[in-house]
Amino acid sequence: MLSRKTKYGLKALTFLAKREENEPVPISVIAESENISQKFLESILLSMRKAGFLGSKKGKGGGYYLLKEAGQIKVSEVYRILEGPIALVPCVSLNFYEPCDDCPDEAFCSVHKLMIQVRDNTLDIFENTTIEDIIIKA
Repeated sequence: MLSRKTKYGLKALTFLAKREENEPVPISVIAESENISQKFLESILLSMRKAGFLGSKKGKGGGYYLLKEAGQIKVSEVYRILEGPIALVPCVSLNFYEPCDDCPDEAFCSVHKLMIQVRDNTLDIFENTTIEDIIIKA
């Protein structure tokens, strides 16, 4: 299941991407518009700022703004920053691989085979979808 953290991160990025001007937007404005707890949103936006998706400005007229074009921000990148591995089990993760304790041989594990398909299909969607693609135009 997608965590609230990642869901809210995607909503905040699309909110910023929909704006005509790429000027700083206060956290309070994003939080109110997207119905997100301001305190929770602060930690999400900080993670995305550290990852290089967002810039921030302090003081009057301050807030967060996109550093990259919405079409250059892949959903897979946002997901990995906020959620972690895309794979549902560690034995099929491309970036966070770990063998499963309860599986003596991955080659003969039916769950492993299924989860590779799930990972590959999910990754295909996330890698080929950008923030621009998920913006709902009014």
